[in-house]
Amino acid sequence: MARIDGRAGDELRPIEIIPNINKFAEGSCLIRCGNTQVLCTASVEERTPPHVPEGEGWVTAEYSMLPRANRERSKRDIAKLKLSPRSAEIQRLVGRALRAAVDLEKLGPRTITVDCDVLQGDGGTRTASVTGGFVALSYALHKLVEDGALKEMPLRTCVAAISAGIVDDELLLDLCYEEDSAAQVDLNCVMTGEGELVELQGTGEGRAFTIDEQRRLVDLCAKGIREVQSIQKAALGG
Repeated sequence: MARIDGRAGDELRPIEIIPNINKFAEGSCLIRCGNTQVLCTASVEERTPPHVPEGEGWVTAEYSMLPRANRERSKRDIAKLKLSPRSAEIQRLVGRALRAAVDLEKLGPRTITVDCDVLQGDGGTRTASVTGGFVALSYALHKLVEDGALKEMPLRTCVAAISAGIVDDELLLDLCYEEDSAAQVDLNCVMTGEGELVELQGTGEGRAFTIDEQRRLVDLCAKGIREVQSIQKAALGG
C-alpha cells in the first residue's frame, strides 16, 4: 500500500535527536520523529522515594502533552486537577523502560526524573519519549560520573522503542497519526541494545491478530529499533 508520506512499509520516519537542549537540566534532548516532537529533560535529586531499598537509587518519568500538541487544544492535566489516564499509563511505561537500563545499586541513593513533554504529537509519542528519555538519562548519568558523584557508569544497556501496526492488512513500521488512527492492530515495542524485550504492548483495535502476525510485527520493530539505537549512539557522541 502507498503510505501517506511515501515511506516503504519497513521505513522509519526521519528521526533527529538534538542533545543538551536545556542548559539547566543535568541531561536533555529534543527528539523529532517525523512531525512528532518531544522535549526530554533529566533531573537529579539526592533523595529517593520511601519504597526504594536503602542504598539504591530510582529512575522515574513524567509525561505530558502541551495544550496545542494535537490538532485541537487539550486541557492541561493541572486544569483537570488530576493526571489523565493516558498520561499516567505512558509515564509508567517510560519509567519502567528507563529503569531496565540502569543498575539502581550503582546509581546510589538518588532519584533521576525524566520529564517528557510533547511539543507536537503525530503518532508515536510514547516510543519517542522512551528513545529520547534514554538519551537525556544518559547525559545526566555522564554528568554524575564527571562530577565525581558516581565512581562508575551505572548503565547496564541502552533502551529504545518504536511502534508497528497493521493497516488495511499491511504490516507497517513507525505509524504516523493517520495510520495509527486507521490501524487494525497497534503494537509498541521497547528493546535493549542486546535485542531483548523490555515491554510489548499489542492491541487489536479493529480485529484480532495471530501469533504469526505478532512475531512479524516484533521483527519489524526490532529492525527499526536497531536503526534508532544508531541515532541514539550518534547523539551521545558514540
